[in-house]
Amino acid sequence: MMSTKAFSLVSAVERELLMGDKERVNIECVECCGRNLYVGTSDCFVYHFLLEENTLPAGTATFTATKQLHRHLGFKKPVNELRAASALNRLLVLCDNCITLVNMMSLEPVPSGARIKGATAFALNENPVSGDPFCVEVCIISVKRRTIQVFMVYEDRVQIVREVSTPEQPLAVAVDGHFLCLALTTQYIILNYSTGVAQDLFPYCSEEKRPIVKRIGRQEFLLAGPGGLGMFATVAGISQRAPVHWSENVVGAAICFPYVIALDDEFITVHSMLDQQQKQTLPFKEGHILQDFEGRVIVATSKGVYILVPLPLEKQIQDLLASRRVEEALILAKGARRNIPKEKFQVMYRRILQQAGFIQFAQLQFLEAKELFRSGQLDVRELISLYPFLLPTSSSFTRSHPPLHEYADLNQLTQGDQEKMAKCKRFLMSYLNEVRSTEVANGYKEDIDTALLKLYAEADHDSLLDLLVTENFCLLTDSAAWLEKHKKYFALGLLYHSNNQDAAAVQLWVNIVNGEIHDSTRSDLYEYVVDFLTHSLDRELVWQYAGWALQKSEEVGVQVFTKRPLNEQQKSSFNPDDVITCLKKYPKALVKYLEHLVVDRSLQKEEYHTRLALLYLDEVLRQGPSTGGRGAEVTETQAKLRQLLQKSDLYRVHFLMDRIQGAGLPMESAILHGKLEEHEEALRILVHELRDFSAAEDYCLWRSEGRAPPYRQRLFHTLLAIYLGPGPSAPELTVAAVDLLNHHATEFDAAQVLQLLPGTWSVQLLCPFLTGAMRDSVHTRRTAQVAVGLAKSENLIYKYDKMKLKGSSVRLSDKKLCQMCQNPFCEPVFVRYPNGGLVHTHCAASRQTNPSSPSPGTRT
Repeated sequence: MMSTKAFSLVSAVERELLMGDKERVNIECVECCGRNLYVGTSDCFVYHFLLEENTLPAGTATFTATKQLHRHLGFKKPVNELRAASALNRLLVLCDNCITLVNMMSLEPVPSGARIKGATAFALNENPVSGDPFCVEVCIISVKRRTIQVFMVYEDRVQIVREVSTPEQPLAVAVDGHFLCLALTTQYIILNYSTGVAQDLFPYCSEEKRPIVKRIGRQEFLLAGPGGLGMFATVAGISQRAPVHWSENVVGAAICFPYVIALDDEFITVHSMLDQQQKQTLPFKEGHILQDFEGRVIVATSKGVYILVPLPLEKQIQDLLASRRVEEALILAKGARRNIPKEKFQVMYRRILQQAGFIQFAQLQFLEAKELFRSGQLDVRELISLYPFLLPTSSSFTRSHPPLHEYADLNQLTQGDQEKMAKCKRFLMSYLNEVRSTEVANGYKEDIDTALLKLYAEADHDSLLDLLVTENFCLLTDSAAWLEKHKKYFALGLLYHSNNQDAAAVQLWVNIVNGEIHDSTRSDLYEYVVDFLTHSLDRELVWQYAGWALQKSEEVGVQVFTKRPLNEQQKSSFNPDDVITCLKKYPKALVKYLEHLVVDRSLQKEEYHTRLALLYLDEVLRQGPSTGGRGAEVTETQAKLRQLLQKSDLYRVHFLMDRIQGAGLPMESAILHGKLEEHEEALRILVHELRDFSAAEDYCLWRSEGRAPPYRQRLFHTLLAIYLGPGPSAPELTVAAVDLLNHHATEFDAAQVLQLLPGTWSVQLLCPFLTGAMRDSVHTRRTAQVAVGLAKSENLIYKYDKMKLKGSSVRLSDKKLCQMCQNPFCEPVFVRYPNGGLVHTHCAASRQTNPSSPSPGTRT
């Protein structure tokens, strides 16, 4: 058990002030109402004192009792009980089994002499049921055996309202509303005197110990239970709080929230109602009275009266925190909610949570500290300020006063232990990263992000880059100096970029790539810079560093222009002619860029297509062209040249033809002849120079693509004619001609072909061609027959409709009106619609639709 100073014991009424030299006079009972203190003695006197509370400079409270008067009650018995009814200005005095009403100020009995006789003990109902403000409800234990009586007490009269029988003789009573809590001879019970329903609580032995029954709140009582337990019970007969452990010989109990105070013959003990732990023990011998009066706790011996002065709850909580007893402090703080105004409590409780968080933090209990910081809405700069140099130099933050902790900085907290310091820094990194995007950061995001950047840089943490590439509020001056100090130059560039200083960022990265400063954060920094420039909207910056990027690598550097976002290209932010001028010194880059313009962007400009073809041609010539025929290996550039020559219609054909002449590029020459519609020459080159018959067939298909069938037929006949042309007939040409006919039978006019073929060729040799030609001819004939049949059917339908129309008569008179112009017919010439409508011929000519039919072109 760890002690807490919750109360201090202060003398209120000394023996000499009360009874002078009377040795045999003892204090029997006390009552306190506001500043009025009443004492009843064994010689039947009632004393009235006025209490004056004073506070010493040290904060300790003292009391001065000023005697007002005293009065003898006229009996020879001691005064057993005193109870004040301030609403009536009456003091109820129990003496010699009689309750007398006396004036609170003069102590004179009421003139009417009203009193209650036959009472051994009584209790006031602090939760009255009558609702009458000018009376009090009093419950007495009657001298009659096993009887409880309920009275209404007014200023000058009393009235009995209820008499209730009990199962055993009652020894002590407390009352709340209609409910009586009774200590009987062998047990405690709850009794509803309105309904008579009783609820047993628990047994006890009245012969062994003195019963205690005390109302502690609405519908709740405190009882002295067996085994030295202070038991709580509600009017429903249940306990909503755990019991407290006090001594077996307790003679009195009181409540001063959140504490239960108990008195025995040697000590006053203080237990918490929140965690049931004993918090304080005060030596106090010969005490026999302990009572609480509206928050003031009075304890008395037979000779003197004392007051237990509670320390302010906030002081108690601070003492607990100073002793590192965080859980107890928090429990006490939560329990104090009912006694403190809401707004004041919230401010106090948040501060306590923050203090508790720093205590847990100092003990490296980081999870607990984080939760306390969050719950207490800690200004995170309080935590950052513990770490030297993390707060920006421009920060106006000052620590809370009074301080939340006792530490100057992290060095003092960890006593220089580097391992502990590293753990504390890792915790702060985690905590700042969590709170930076929450409401906790509102108002000082710059301080948080700057501190986080410094921690990441110092620890060489991967999250440094993540922080800088996302939205952040790092202060440039502080952060830049810190990153330079820790040689984080790439990260410094990101910081410049996030502060819209792209020129400084790129220059820094260029220095790293050039080896002028060292930073190994990214091995692909050159590619990163190129990508950065590619997405940059700063034209001047791109032009400034494009040359540097191209010098490093033409193929990669040109991406600054070729991989720009599409929407930016559409805005023509970079004029292609300007880029081409820039790339003149970089032939590889120029080729890549022209490919981008011609292939990727499909720009329809003759200059770009011609220039790209020339660059391809120059490279092919430099490499040495492939002059072989079929099966000759083709370089990548030559393949690109051929593809461009075939697919593009924008380059200058004659210009390229002049360049190719005599260059040993027959395939390219054939393609160019094809572009000039010089098909015979193109096919001659393919057949006689290259001996590439497959390419010749492909040529016919390529040039006839998208053209009418006769155009394609003419190309294939031209190729066949070359195969069968005059001169010595090579066997391979004969084979090529046969293959051409057999594979493309439908592309030829069979009649013309048969006239061209040598008479020595067998039918078997041309069987595939003849079969295909016959099939195509039959298909064509049948298709024509189907078309003729359909036309005849449609004509027959029209004839039938015409006959039907002629078969019915039409009556026309000068009274008949045209359905379109509503004028009469003047001559027997008209147009009749299928629905029977008649119109003038000129009306029908001017409008080709039936006025009563929505569809045009109706047959007439």
